[in-house]
Amino acid sequence: MQQTPTFTEQEIINDALSSEKQIISAYGTYLAESTCENLRSEMAKIINDKQQIQYEIFDVMQKKGWYKTKNANLNDVQTASQKYQSVHQSMQ
Repeated sequence: MQQTPTFTEQEIINDALSSEKQIISAYGTYLAESTCENLRSEMAKIINDKQQIQYEIFDVMQKKGWYKTKNANLNDVQTASQKYQSVHQSMQ
């Protein structure tokens, strides 16, 4: 008799988080390559919904101690923001 593998709650939630990240990435590619405004609008809504789901899964994992993060240094955040604003302005 073959035994069915059993997954822990952590493994299941981690898989769900990974799946949501992949889905968001794929939809982002579709959005970037779409020329139809209606389709682009729908893709943006889907991405927004999927990002909310992804955050909720992440939040559960973080609260259970399964996804540890550290707070960003304020100076690092400001430096990164300035860098990307500069890049954005140079592209216009």
